[in-house]
Amino acid sequence: MKPKFNIMYDLIIIGGGPAGITAGIYAARKKIKTLLITKDFFGQVVSTKEIENYPGFEEISGMELSQKFFKHLKKFEIDIKKEELVKRIKKEGKKFRIQTDKNNHYQSRAVLMASGRDPRPLEVPGEKELIGKGVSYCEVCDGPLFKDKKVAVIGGGNAGFETALDLANYTTLIHILEISSKIRADELLQERIKYSKKIKVILNAKIKEIKGKEKVEAIVYLDRISKKEFIIPIDGIFVQIGSIPATGFVKKLVDFNKSDEIKIDPKTGQTKTPGLFAAGDVTDIKDKQIIVAAGEGAKAALSVYEYLSGGIPNV
Repeated sequence: MKPKFNIMYDLIIIGGGPAGITAGIYAARKKIKTLLITKDFFGQVVSTKEIENYPGFEEISGMELSQKFFKHLKKFEIDIKKEELVKRIKKEGKKFRIQTDKNNHYQSRAVLMASGRDPRPLEVPGEKELIGKGVSYCEVCDGPLFKDKKVAVIGGGNAGFETALDLANYTTLIHILEISSKIRADELLQERIKYSKKIKVILNAKIKEIKGKEKVEAIVYLDRISKKEFIIPIDGIFVQIGSIPATGFVKKLVDFNKSDEIKIDPKTGQTKTPGLFAAGDVTDIKDKQIIVAAGEGAKAALSVYEYLSGGIPNV
């Protein structure tokens, strides 16, 4: 049975983070008939506890800023499909066809990918089985659940250190495990860690396994220098080893750089496929910042308007 396409949109935006929301606002202002599809709103922004570099707000939480973004978007006439994950994009002639995990089908004249990034997993035994049972990728979301518990933070970069410092407000003991022999976090964060009696840093630690049945019970790591394995009894694990672009559904329509980020025309946000645009952290733009993602979303939406008006060739 062929899927039914009841509505032809001018533009479908994939993603509900800063780039996607901003693109939606600009598209709506240009009277572009738009559908925004997203698994969830706000993306990685919501996991940021304090933001101090977004103009107009000297200090604001990621959650609060995200809510302001969404409230602004809702002022405009735009269709929204929440809790849907895009599984496939096809281009047939000058039309794009999109299928989601709910087996819904949509079509449009242009697509703007603002799907952001997903947390990079450890990919060790026990991780998938214990997600939501002690394994977390978001301290802001889950930190309070570990009050008076012992936890581990995987990753010795800024994200790992910031996560550990925030968790110190709830937990009794925190182990930061870093695979390399050098801490990568900024010196200011390192200084703050030194003054915390709750936080212990372990270098050269390669995670081998997460143990637990109904919940996390321990983590196993290999000391890369001594080659000995160690087990740390803990109640929770926060994985902070970076992120990967969410691009699995668009592999054949775009080109990628070495980091699997979508290559775009920096002037327009268009990919190698006419009518398919991308913006924000999913692309090969250099700086991954909220304000940069928002600006890229605005630029791409304006380029979509030009494309639909015939200003950018459809070849």
